[in-house]
Amino acid sequence: MAVAHQGSFMYSRTSLIARVSVAAFLAATAVALPASAGSRDKAFFEQVTGSWQGKGEIVAGKYKGTKFACDLTGDTAPAKGAGIQLDGFCRVGVFKQPMSALITRSGSTYKGKFLDGAAGKGLDITSGQVNGNKVVVGINRQKLNGAMIARLDGDNKMNITISVKVEDKMVPVIGVSLDRNLDDIAVGSIK
Repeated sequence: MAVAHQGSFMYSRTSLIARVSVAAFLAATAVALPASAGSRDKAFFEQVTGSWQGKGEIVAGKYKGTKFACDLTGDTAPAKGAGIQLDGFCRVGVFKQPMSALITRSGSTYKGKFLDGAAGKGLDITSGQVNGNKVVVGINRQKLNGAMIARLDGDNKMNITISVKVEDKMVPVIGVSLDRNLDDIAVGSIK
C-alpha cells in the first residue's frame, strides 16, 4: 500500500488484503449510537449477520489493481449484547488467509479488533457512526489512520470503501462488494 509510506505498515499483499477486508466487514457492523438507540443498534447488527461473499480490488498504492475474494460469516450471539463476531477467510489466487474478529459495545460507542488488533498484526476499530444505511468507522494501526464506509443496498448487498489518511486528505485504497450468501439461509423445516 504505497499511500502508507511508513515501512512498518508494509505487509504481504495477501495479508494486507485479508486484514483490510475483515476490517471492511466490521465497518458494516460497528455503529456508535446514543444509548436510547440500543434497539436500532441491535437491529442493524442482526441485519448484517450471516454469510457474505464478494470481491474487492486495491485501487491505489503499491498493489493497485490486485483483486481478491472473501467469504465471511457474522454472528451477534458471541458479542453478548450489541456487537458481532466474525470468522472466515480472504484469498488472492491460491493464497488464503483465515480471519477472525470481535466487536462489542463500549459505553456509547463500539470498539474492536480483528486478528490480534493493532498491538499485533491486525487493526483496531476506534470509533463508528451510522446514518441510515451507511456506516463510517475509524480504523487505526500504529501511525496509520483511516476510515471505512459501508453502505447496505437492500438486505443482500454491501459496498465498502476503505480510505487512509495521507497528510490532510482521505485517499480511497480498497473497494469491496459483498453479497449475502443466500444458500446458507435456513428456510425452516417442513412438517
